[in-house]
Amino acid sequence: MPSKKTIKSAFESMLFVWGEPLDVKIAASAMNVEKTEAAGYFKELQQEYDEQGRGIRIREINGKYQFVTAEDNFDYIRSICTPVHERRLTQAALEVLAIVAYKQPVTKGEIDSIRGVKSERVLEGLTKKGLVEDKGRSDQIGRPILYGTTDVFLTHFDLKTLKELPAIEDIEDALQYTEPQSAADLRQTSLDLGQ
Repeated sequence: MPSKKTIKSAFESMLFVWGEPLDVKIAASAMNVEKTEAAGYFKELQQEYDEQGRGIRIREINGKYQFVTAEDNFDYIRSICTPVHERRLTQAALEVLAIVAYKQPVTKGEIDSIRGVKSERVLEGLTKKGLVEDKGRSDQIGRPILYGTTDVFLTHFDLKTLKELPAIEDIEDALQYTEPQSAADLRQTSLDLGQ
């Protein structure tokens, strides 16, 4: 069996070549070690990079690991890179993404019901961006597609797992409540709060 030093060195090389988040199972299999042992080595590497203040860090994303640049170096990197226009998510996309993140797995019909408007085009856009994916089929009539978030979503919002999402109660408390002007407004407020 390879030494600990050899395994950690191999894991660094794998992270460099892989590019995308590397599943611990794949790395463990390549080195013929147990998954828990491999995860421990990744944690050690992550800690070593952090403690040494390296320009490259190791980020954990849903049980996978990836090389990333140190956050402190963003301005320096940006100064030498050609600026790329980054399209921001629309308000509609953010709404749908929030519903999917908190209610997943969720059908398009459920999303439409919460928002009060059709969400098909928005879901298509989020799927193309890799933020949302098909998670199977519902047992409901017609067997609609169930949607859920992806590892790209976690990476985009700098989360290790969905457990790091803010509690829905915290978000509701942060919203400024305004007095509904009509029964329709009251119904929409209830829908917005998932009641």
